[in-house]
Amino acid sequence: MRHLYLHPPESPPLSLDVEAAACARQGLEYVQSKLCRVAIVELPVNGMCPEAWLTAALALRPDLSVIFVGSNVGQAVRCLRLGAADYVENREKALLVAAGVRPLLPPMVEPWRRLLIGDSPAMRPVLDMIRLLGPRRSSVLITGETGTGKEVVARALHAASPRLREAMVSVNCTALPEALLEAELFGHVKGAYTGAFQARKGRFEEADRGTIFLDEIGDMPVETQAKLLRVLQEREFQRLGSGDLIKLDVRVVSATNANLEEKIDRGKFREDLFYRLNVVPLHLPPLRERAEDVAPLLAHFIDKVCRAEEVPSKRVSADALERLAEYPWPGNVRQLENTVERAVAMSGERQMLHYVDFSLPVKTASVGLTTIIVEPVAVPEVDIDFAATVQRLERTLIEQALRRAKGNKKQAADMLRLKRTTLNAKLKSLEEVA
Repeated sequence: MRHLYLHPPESPPLSLDVEAAACARQGLEYVQSKLCRVAIVELPVNGMCPEAWLTAALALRPDLSVIFVGSNVGQAVRCLRLGAADYVENREKALLVAAGVRPLLPPMVEPWRRLLIGDSPAMRPVLDMIRLLGPRRSSVLITGETGTGKEVVARALHAASPRLREAMVSVNCTALPEALLEAELFGHVKGAYTGAFQARKGRFEEADRGTIFLDEIGDMPVETQAKLLRVLQEREFQRLGSGDLIKLDVRVVSATNANLEEKIDRGKFREDLFYRLNVVPLHLPPLRERAEDVAPLLAHFIDKVCRAEEVPSKRVSADALERLAEYPWPGNVRQLENTVERAVAMSGERQMLHYVDFSLPVKTASVGLTTIIVEPVAVPEVDIDFAATVQRLERTLIEQALRRAKGNKKQAADMLRLKRTTLNAKLKSLEEVA
């Protein structure tokens, strides 16, 4: 395969089987000739901004893989979003990528990858961003719904960085009252306030040379935001009650599930702080947009729970796996983990987990004075196993009634308006097919 190498005029061309172009126009002419499938573009591009060149090249050749070589993180993010195949620091790495060698490297150089489960199309941009941003010190703002795993991504960023051997310190901005948050972040000297019986380091000082993760940053009080802004601007701070300045080398990763732009409009969040934190935005997709990751996440959490409980590992039935992948997961990965823990506990000694074990709320139906969660049933376009579907619904109703009744069969039968003998017969029938 031939390659296009678009390089600045002062940079020598590569000594490979490539077609060299010293300006944007020549590069586009070569792309238009359709003689290559990979373009290595060393920045700056002579005669055109990189984003414009990329857009023009992909318009001429949609299947072209464009690898940029440079060190501007903001530019890298923009190019990746516009369709660049990769953005690397030097031409040697670019050649490895172009030659297809990179897939052999991640197990050796990316230990952070073990922190993140899943490789769905929706997650690949996140993985690419972590790979790109890990070595930098740029501030990153992670956005996403509650439960999507924003702190896990922050830990992956830290693990992918040269700061790996230093501390990563996490602070939940909603967990502390406003009066204590400033002291928690920046520390205090003895006697700084009532109850400060001794001096104490703050979380920023603990994270020096490492990473600090500010979770739910959108809930930080405005007064504390002003002090945080100064720390980010000056890279120094003062302990509460002290006039001494302490120099700081820390990378800041923050996260929120709130719309900070709306908070800025309402005067609840400082616009200047937003731009300091949002140097590089990283959005984490909800679990419903990465259904392909449900199966590996299930396996991971089942293994984790079974090891913690010291019980033999369990498996998920094929039917349950298919239906769990289709479930919308409003609580995202956190809901999935909690659901797995409940399913393992409720399945007892049984090794196979069925869909009913996960007790997922979809729709409610009233049975007497008790609300029981059931699943809507739709007739498919082809056919339906009527007996199996009815049996599944019976199992759901009976097991949930037994849970509500704490195992008391008479109370469960009353909830379902069944005779106890009928309930016992149904239980026996369901156990035979389990």
